[in-house]
Amino acid sequence: MIREDGPRLTLEGPLTLATVAGLMDEGRRLVAAADRVVDLVSVTQVDSAALALLLSWTRAARAAGRQFSIVHAPAPLVSLASLYDVDTILPLGL
Repeated sequence: MIREDGPRLTLEGPLTLATVAGLMDEGRRLVAAADRVVDLVSVTQVDSAALALLLSWTRAARAAGRQFSIVHAPAPLVSLASLYDVDTILPLGL
């Protein structure tokens, strides 16, 4: 689920293969419409699909000329980003 509070988008629950498809398009639309901070504080589980989601949103924000950052990234996500060598692409503000 995406909860919008001004420029902050808070993601809640698991970000896994089973859940990210339902978030992809809405998130792209939201990050292209305004500068955003994506808060992952309420994310309970991640897998590589979370990386795909966040990379997609990063591209959409950049294409629209918007500022985009990710805060409160869970350690497993940071680990996956490093493993897949995308930690320098994702705007992870730890």
